[in-house]
Amino acid sequence: MTLPRPPQTALRPLDDALAELLGHAHPLADHEAVSTFHADGRVLAQDQVSALQVPPQDNSSMDGYALRCADLTGPNPMLPVSQRIAAGASGTPLTAGTAARIFTGAPVPEGADAIVMQEDCELLPAEGDAPPAIRLRKLPVPGQWIRRAGEDVTRGAVVLTRGARLTPASLGLAASIGLDRLQVARRPRVALFSTGDELVMPGEVAPEQMKPGSIYNSNRFFLRALLHRLGCDVSDLGIVPDRRDATLAALQSAAQDHDLILTSGGVSVGEEDHIKPAVQALGRLDLWQIAIKPGKPFAYGRVQDAHFIGLPGNPVSSFVTFLLLVRPFLLKLQGAQDLAPKTIALPAHFTWPRADKRREFLRVRRNAAGGLDLFENQSSGVLTSAVWGDGLVDNPPSQTIAPGDLVRFVPLSELLA
Repeated sequence: MTLPRPPQTALRPLDDALAELLGHAHPLADHEAVSTFHADGRVLAQDQVSALQVPPQDNSSMDGYALRCADLTGPNPMLPVSQRIAAGASGTPLTAGTAARIFTGAPVPEGADAIVMQEDCELLPAEGDAPPAIRLRKLPVPGQWIRRAGEDVTRGAVVLTRGARLTPASLGLAASIGLDRLQVARRPRVALFSTGDELVMPGEVAPEQMKPGSIYNSNRFFLRALLHRLGCDVSDLGIVPDRRDATLAALQSAAQDHDLILTSGGVSVGEEDHIKPAVQALGRLDLWQIAIKPGKPFAYGRVQDAHFIGLPGNPVSSFVTFLLLVRPFLLKLQGAQDLAPKTIALPAHFTWPRADKRREFLRVRRNAAGGLDLFENQSSGVLTSAVWGDGLVDNPPSQTIAPGDLVRFVPLSELLA
């Protein structure tokens, strides 16, 4: 007698799964003040308002001479040099009919309305009691090479907004308005562990001594690195044995003082997959089959007050699902507003004739001709594809690709920043 097959779980669209996952990610309530020097990558907890204007006054953007255009008459006019103004000096009002030697960043003297680059002037040495003078090779226009007060930042302006993820340029902007400390969201505390008796850590066993069926634990390395890049405090709990009691103990301990417990592998229904019953015993678990390739199996739940996310075990599946789902989840926990990566339409320089019913994320690399090359082996276990590639093609379900087709390219630089 043929036994009936168990009903298949419907595949969930990625966008629906992401929306539900983000619905569980409530921003952490507490924040902290950190040195602006150490705030790169952190998420701002409040708007930053400038108490001054930048630049504070009109200043020169060139080394040269400050003058008044109305004083210039005839071809190659000459003006005596009446003063010298360096950056940090104040200078005095410009005497009519003279020029002021000025340097980049120095304040423009009152009465001057243009800067002439020193390359456009001939310096004439002083003679007797007469001061040095300049002869202009090129006539200026009013406003030339003058940076106006407040052209960068006006007083009272919001220069950095709450929820912005700080970049090196952001830190420079904060410093330019005098901010030496910034209020940022607390780092999410993440407990990371792997499951599987087949896993071996590099360095513990030499390659030639590996037992049949054993594999090195690669997921632990890239997941830990990805978590650190997202500003998390990571507790690496190592490899948990394939035992129910060990899994329960690891989850209970991790739930005490972490915001998220992240695992890879072990959320299937096999006899040695203990994550599912252990999470269910301590909280709740939703197993999702997401309509993406690679990365179909995914789990979200709660263990006491901690979020739980279980990633698939295959390396590329774990890598891609982290970027697509865990990354925005962790950013939202920190109050970030910009969660979606920016994409680019680029031509495919490859053929993809095998349309899949799932939404596919193909590992590709930009080439010198401005198109995309495809890594030959797109298997979910081939981690070399993620090293070779510099992005993913987000290919819709049931979509073939021919050379020249415009595809949606997601740069890894967007996902790994």
